[in-house]
This record gives sequence, structure tokens and C-alpha cells, in this order.
Amino acid sequence: MLTVFGSTALDTIRTPTKTLKDVLGGAATFAGVSASFFVDTGLIAVVGKDFPKKHHDLLAKHMDLKGLHIAKGKTFRYDGKYDETLSTRETLKTELNVLANFKPTVPEEYKKSRFVYLANNDPEQNASLIKEFDNVKFSMCDTIEFWIATKRNAVIKMIKSVDAIVINDEEAKLLTKEHNLIKCAKKMMSWGAKYVIIKKGEHGSLMFFDDVIFPSAGFSLEDVVDPTGAGDSFAGAMIGYLASKNSTTLSAIKKGVVYGNVLGSFAVERYGLDGLTKVKKSDIEKRVKIYEKMIRF
Repeated sequence: MLTVFGSTALDTIRTPTKTLKDVLGGAATFAGVSASFFVDTGLIAVVGKDFPKKHHDLLAKHMDLKGLHIAKGKTFRYDGKYDETLSTRETLKTELNVLANFKPTVPEEYKKSRFVYLANNDPEQNASLIKEFDNVKFSMCDTIEFWIATKRNAVIKMIKSVDAIVINDEEAKLLTKEHNLIKCAKKMMSWGAKYVIIKKGEHGSLMFFDDVIFPSAGFSLEDVVDPTGAGDSFAGAMIGYLASKNSTTLSAIKKGVVYGNVLGSFAVERYGLDGLTKVKKSDIEKRVKIYEKMIRF
């Protein structure tokens, strides 16, 4: 089993063609749904009393919700706007609401999880939560600019407590104060991460381990409508694949990265979570085959 911890949110997403209000989002939501194609996934998150039943039902369809806490108050809300190119997003509003004072607990059944993903969240919370698991084989975390700006030292500590970090290129530079991605990765490895995966949006990703650098192309798409959650879908698929194989060999991790790129590509083709929830396992395998053809020479 895989446990995913992070935010479940109500998002307002503004793209040049469409505005979506109060849609189901959050880092843990995207990562967990993406991982659920590969392995049984448990979610640890908090929502408010205003969280719509239809969203709860959708989560329940994909994940085990023993770790989903319903608190008094409002659900975490995020409001962001994309530019014409869909490559930069401006945060208009972040309302932590029930997330602000959430003290997560790990349900007994989840404590045996061998694979744990700490989605973008308060780094101090993440670092203390990982200690509650008995027998972790592979753990991975993500972070964003907000935490790097407000709790940089805690982010560095969190990196020490996990096996791998997934981070986008801009944030990797911001966190390490380096301009070159190889230098960024080396610095994060010196802080204790065994694996560093730097996401480069539509340009795919770079995975670093020891002296190995594994670049992987993004899946080429003509129609991108909503990039929200692409990075979380990437991470969820990657660790979900590893958990399904119960393996952390280098070749499994490389294959996991490929599945990450493919699930990320499905996520951006539709609005909100639709890119993930409307896809079947057979679609994923088909796209992986196309991807393999695309990069082989």
C-alpha cells in the first residue's frame, strides 16, 4: 500500500479560455488519484464541513479515506491564474482555512505502508509525519516556492528525512541558490536526498542518483488546457508504479519516471481532475508504448 499526505483543496483556476470555480484540487488529490492506477492508495488530508459530497464520493472511488479528516470550518482554497501560454501561473489567493491548524495522524492500517509520498505541504509537518511509519522502503516529498520562501531550513530538514525529492526547476534554483540544475541536484543530494527529480514542465524531467543523470522528455501534446496538478500527477504515478512493483532498483525508478511523464500528460489535457478520472489503465499503457517509440533511436 501507498500512503499520500498533503492538501485536498477547492480550487479556482483561471485559464485564458475558461474559469473553474471551487473544483476539486490539491496536491495530495492529484498525486493520490494518479497513484491509484497502480496501487491501493490511502489519503491523509483535511477538508472542511463545506466539502461537497460529490467530491468526497470521487475521492472514495480512487482512494482509501480512513486518513481524511473532516474538520469544523472551511476547506483549503487556492485561486490561480495562467497566462496566455499556460506556462506561468500567478497565485491570486491562498486560504489555508482548516489546513492551518491541522495535526495529521496516521491511521493504524497505514503505518505499515512501505511507500509514502509527502505532497507539497508544511515541511515541518511532513518531516514529523514520516516518523510515524514503521517500515518505509521508499519515501518522497515535494515542495513549492511558498515553503521555500517562508521555511527554507525546514525544507532542507525535510529533504534529509526522505529518500527522494520531486521539485520543479524554478523552485530547485530558488531553494539551492544555484543556477545550474546539475549543481542544484548535487546540493540537494548533499543534504541527504538519494534521488532528486527535477521537473521541467512540458520539457519532461531530470532524475539524479549518485553519478547517474536520467533525462526524460515530456510527452509531446498539441492541446494543453490546464496544467494544474501536472507535477503532482507525475509524482503520484512515479511512486505508485514503484509501490506496485515493490521495487526501488534504478531501472524501476526510471520506468516510474516515464509513467510520471505520461500521467502528467493526461492531467493537462482536460480541466481540473478530469484528465485523470476519465482515463483508463489501457489508455496509460498505450501512451507508454507511444512514449517509448518516441524516445527510442
